[in-house]
Amino acid sequence: MTKPAKSDIGAIAIIISALALAIFSARSDSVTTDESPHITAGYSYLTQRDMRLNPEHPPLVKDLAALPLLFQKINLDTEHYSWKNDVNGQWTAGSHFLYESGNNPDKIAFAARGAVMALFVLLSWLVYRWGREKYGAATGLLALILTALSPNIIAHGRYVTTDVGATFAFVLAIYFFVKYINNPSGKYLAYAGLAFGLAQLIKFSLFLLVPFYIFITTALFFIKPSWPNLVRSVKSLLIIFVIGYLLVWPVYQFHIWNYPTERQKQDIEFTLRSYPFRPAADVVLWMADKPLLRPYAQYGLGLLMVFQRAGGGNTTYFMGEVSSTAWKNYFPSVYVLKEPIPILALVFFSALLAIQKTIRGVIKRRGAGWFRNIISGASGWIINNQTEFVWLSFIIFYWATSINGNLNIGLRHVLPTFPFIYLLTAGQIKKWTAGESLISARPVKLFLVAVLVLWLTVETVATYPHYLAYFNELAGGPANGYKYAADSNLDWGQDLKRLSRYVEENKIGKIKLDYFGGSKPEYYLGSKYEKLDAGNPSQRHGWLAVSATLLQGGRARATKGFDQNTSYYRWLDNYEPATRIGYSIFVYKLE
Repeated sequence: MTKPAKSDIGAIAIIISALALAIFSARSDSVTTDESPHITAGYSYLTQRDMRLNPEHPPLVKDLAALPLLFQKINLDTEHYSWKNDVNGQWTAGSHFLYESGNNPDKIAFAARGAVMALFVLLSWLVYRWGREKYGAATGLLALILTALSPNIIAHGRYVTTDVGATFAFVLAIYFFVKYINNPSGKYLAYAGLAFGLAQLIKFSLFLLVPFYIFITTALFFIKPSWPNLVRSVKSLLIIFVIGYLLVWPVYQFHIWNYPTERQKQDIEFTLRSYPFRPAADVVLWMADKPLLRPYAQYGLGLLMVFQRAGGGNTTYFMGEVSSTAWKNYFPSVYVLKEPIPILALVFFSALLAIQKTIRGVIKRRGAGWFRNIISGASGWIINNQTEFVWLSFIIFYWATSINGNLNIGLRHVLPTFPFIYLLTAGQIKKWTAGESLISARPVKLFLVAVLVLWLTVETVATYPHYLAYFNELAGGPANGYKYAADSNLDWGQDLKRLSRYVEENKIGKIKLDYFGGSKPEYYLGSKYEKLDAGNPSQRHGWLAVSATLLQGGRARATKGFDQNTSYYRWLDNYEPATRIGYSIFVYKLE
C-alpha cells in the first residue's frame, strides 16, 4: 500500500478544517427558507415513495439529506391537508412537519445538513485532484484553498439546498467529459454518461450541460475540422445523453412508486395550466399516465417549472431598488461585493496576466495576414489547452445565461462557476511564479501569494459563524451588506434561534416580529412572539424585530413598472436599531 503524498495529507487537513467551520457554524443556524420544503420532501420520498412535494428540484440531494433521518423517530403526518389536498403544498407541509408534528426541528435539520456537507467535502477534493492532475500538487492545493475556504461555498455547503450539490455535479460531469475529450475510450465515455445522469438528478440547472456539451463539440470541430471525428463526437454525445437519461428513469420510478397515477396527472395539469409553451406542457401531461413514461413526466414537470420560474422572475431587493425583473449588473456586482478581496486579487491579477500574454501574442503576429495569424494562434491554444478552454467556456456560458435570466435572488446561482474560476486562477498563478515578469524573484512572488492565502484564511475564520451574511471590505463587511442585497446573499432566516436567545437573555416579555425564513417564530419565542404588521401604527411601540429582506423591501425605490408597495417600512428610518442579530434581523426598542 503506497503512502499518501504530502500534498494529499495537506489537502485532507484543509478540508477537515473547512468542514469543522461548516459543522459548528451550522449548529447555531435556524432552518433557512428553502430547507423546510427540501427536508420534508426528502423524508417523504424515502418513506412514502411519493414525489408530490417539491417537484421543481430533482430528488437526489433531498434523498441524501433524509437518509440520517431514517434513524430518528420522526412523524410525517400524511393526513394533513398539505399532503392530502394541496398541489405541491411544500411550504405548509414543511412547517407542519418540522414544528407541528412533535418532531425536533433542530435535530432533524442538523442531521440532514450532514449530507450537503459531505458533498462540500467531495467538491473540495475533486477541485484539488483536478488541479493536481493538471498543474501539480501545489497548484491543486491553491485551488483547494480558494474553494474550501470560500465563505460563500461554506455558507451554502451547510444547508439542505441544491446549490453546492449542483456545483459538485457540474465539476464532476465536466471532469469526466474533459477526460473523454482528452482520452477517448469506452471507460471515460461511460463515466461521462453516468456523471451526466447524476447531474440531472441533483438540480435542473444541470440541464445546461446539454447545450454546453454541444457547444464544446461544435467548437472543437471548427478548430480542427474532421468529419470522421465529428461523427464520432456526435455519437459520443448521444451515448452520454442516453446513459444519463437511462439513469434518471429508475430513480424517478422509485420516487413515484406510490404516487397515484391520477393524482400525478392532476398535479401536473394544475401546475402547468399557465405554462406559455403548450407543446412542451402537453407532452409532459401525455406521459403522466403511461406506466413506462411516468418517471419522465415527473422529471419533465420539474424542468418546466424551473424554466417558468426563471422566466417569470422573483421580487428582489438590490442596491436601494426593488424589482420583479432582473438587473444586468446584479451578478457581477454581488460577486465583487461578496467574494473575499484576496480571492478577487488573485482572480483579477490572473486575468490581467492572461490578457497581457494574449496582447503580446497579437503584437508578435502583426503585419500581413495578421487577423489570420490571430485566429491560427487562438486555434492552436485551444488545441493545446482543451481543459482550460472548457473551463473558460463554461464560466462565460454560465454567467451569460445567469445575467440574461430573470432570477436575481442570490450569488449562489452562479456558485457552479467558482471552482472553474479558482482552477484557472491557480493555474495562471503557477505560470506567473515560475516565469519572468516585472516581479522576477520567485520568492517574492510566492510570498505575495502566501500573504493573500493567509488573509483569506484569517478572514474566513473571523467570519464564523455568519457565512451566509459575508460581504467583503468593499461593501463595508457583513454589517453593511444589507444596503446592497438581501435574500440568500444575507438573510435566509438563519438567525431566529439567536434572536430567541437575545429575547431570553434580555428578559423581553413581548416582541413583534416580521420574519423571513424557514423556521417558525412561535416555536422559538412562544407566547413572547407577536406577528408584526408593518402597516399597523398601533404596533409601533415596545420591542420590534424585522428580517433584513423584508425591511429593505419595505423602504426601497420601486423600479419602473413595479407596482407593489415598497414604502411600508420607511417609518423605521426615524429609529436606530437597538441591536442586530447575526446581521440579518434588526431589533428596535420604541417608546
